[in-house]
Amino acid sequence: MTTNTEVVGSSRTKEKKIKNLNMKYSADRFMKYVFLISALISIASLVVITGFVFYMGLKPFLAEGYSLGAFLTGSEWVPSADLFGVAPMIAASLFATAGSIVIGTTVGILTAIFIAEIAPAKISGKISAAVELLAGIPSVLYGVFGLAVIVPGIQNIFNLPKGQSLLAVILVLSIMMLPTIVSVSETAIRAVDPAYKEGSYALGASRIETIFKVVLPAAKSGILAAVVLGIGRALGETMAVILVAGNSPAMPTSIMDSVRPLTTNIALEMGYAYGTHQEMLFATGVVLFTFILILNVVLNKLTKKAVK
Repeated sequence: MTTNTEVVGSSRTKEKKIKNLNMKYSADRFMKYVFLISALISIASLVVITGFVFYMGLKPFLAEGYSLGAFLTGSEWVPSADLFGVAPMIAASLFATAGSIVIGTTVGILTAIFIAEIAPAKISGKISAAVELLAGIPSVLYGVFGLAVIVPGIQNIFNLPKGQSLLAVILVLSIMMLPTIVSVSETAIRAVDPAYKEGSYALGASRIETIFKVVLPAAKSGILAAVVLGIGRALGETMAVILVAGNSPAMPTSIMDSVRPLTTNIALEMGYAYGTHQEMLFATGVVLFTFILILNVVLNKLTKKAVK
């Protein structure tokens, strides 16, 4: 027969279990709100920053009567003369990004292939560690390296009055893109199912044929993601570019010309700008924001197609 003591003990055990369950449910509800608040803070930050930049950037065109077409196509940037044309800076940003994509993506993907597929384990481990260290270098040090090594090298090789040029910007940005592209591409390549390679070898394909015709197509979604991240760093870089670009607000006609990309223009003049000049710098930021947004949308669509 069940005694009173056993009944009391059983009921207390049940009460403890109920309390524990209630505490767990309360903790779950609390963490749910923590996650929700964190997500809302992230979204609110994006909305506030974007709204402020667009408000300040569009203000001179909507409220003060400046021509948006003249701003985008104008070739002269002389704030003291009320001339605000960003066409040379747009061209410099486009050329610098395109050049760094070609060099940085090519070198980065080939390096990732070497680490993941060709190099012995000891060597690949050391190269991976070196790439990770490269990612930790502050951007200003890349600029200092470019100013001390790349700029004089360009000046001496091509016999130029000065080596600060679009080519120097492209080379520095290409180096800065490497850690991101190499790391993400290496992970994507290593994630490819070994059965794909074994099947390729069984059909008589060589190692290089297997890498370029089987492994890379299988890893292309991850590689495209690496390129997107690398481009994001190249587009948003400022300090390193300031040191090697030459900062000339003129339309580049050669890869050896001094240039002033959009980010550099904002960083150089925002500290002392006021009034319309400051608003036009925000408008430059709107152009940069739009450019990055369009590029990301295009690359994301390519990534989704690669997954399919």
